[in-house]
Amino acid sequence: MSKKILVLAGDFVEDYELMIPYQMLVMCGFQVDVVCPGKKSGEIVATAIHDFEGDQTYSEKRGHNFMLNYDFENVKTTEYAGLYIPGGRAPEYIRLNERVVEIVQEFEKAKKPIAAICHGPQLLVAADVVRGKKCTAYPAVMPDIKLAGGIWTNSNETLSDSVVDGNLVTSAAWPAHPALIGEFIKLLGVEIKHN
Repeated sequence: MSKKILVLAGDFVEDYELMIPYQMLVMCGFQVDVVCPGKKSGEIVATAIHDFEGDQTYSEKRGHNFMLNYDFENVKTTEYAGLYIPGGRAPEYIRLNERVVEIVQEFEKAKKPIAAICHGPQLLVAADVVRGKKCTAYPAVMPDIKLAGGIWTNSNETLSDSVVDGNLVTSAAWPAHPALIGEFIKLLGVEIKHN
């Protein structure tokens, strides 16, 4: 398979939401380029592990280091079939980078598949691509989505589902990886067959 996927990451991206989808997509035969503004291939981003432990919001612990495998400055969106945006704290600040916002807008303009999870939809809001679309995110991002004209769709209690609207698939948190990545792969035009 020659399809390439771009992943936009940053320091304190959610560990599971970067590591597991990266591995799932590679396992399915995609070339997955993970980039971060201001960093180059071979450099690392720190990750954070968010968990649901009965508090009013998630808890956060230091996660693993993730080694980037492509230079942010070399990204050409025309070379990619789809865009994946993990959550954590990274989307909150990488959305301040003009090129990050342009990248999201370029994928949307080309109607290429975009998957975003947890706080990842903050990049979709910054790029003004949720207007009129059904989507979900970590519940704390609901006001952002609504104010940007998106149609908020509640996630199920276990945060394990995804919402698809056109070229966009969103989920609330890492328990939704099977649903999110499954729908993303369908949008990419790839069918996985089981024996």
